Amino acid sequence: MLAVEEKYLSAATRLPAQDLDRARRWYLEKLGVRPTEERPGGLRYCIGASEFSIFLSSGRSAGDFTQLAITVDDVRSVVDELKRRGVNFLEYESGRLKTIDGIAHVAGNYPSKGSAELGCWFHDSEGNLISLGQSLKEAMT
Repeated sequence: MLAVEEKYLSAATRLPAQDLDRARRWYLEKLGVRPTEERPGGLRYCIGASEFSIFLSSGRSAGDFTQLAITVDDVRSVVDELKRRGVNFLEYESGRLKTIDGIAHVAGNYPSKGSAELGCWFHDSEGNLISLGQSLKEAMT
């Protein structure tokens, strides 16, 4: 018998935008990504085997939790490049989460991904909170 989760083919994120043209420009100029596909009121992007869509909405995200997480091989070099492009990274100092130059060492991770993660957060043009993460195989000292 097929389990319900085996029937699902994929999952994708949907992000609201109040101004789709502004969002398109921001994602191109800041992240360097172009829509893979377009339809009236929506843009679909593909990163690796993943996808996300931005849709025209009168609603707005609160932007106080991660809505889209992007995994990278070298978070420090990506952060440096995105800062050059004008992306503003958030700084946190709350409990165990503390950023230094926009990047936090986050203890713990899913065992198959490593022992920890480097992470950072920023808002897109529409107020959606996006994170970049790099899995670490061994704990940092």
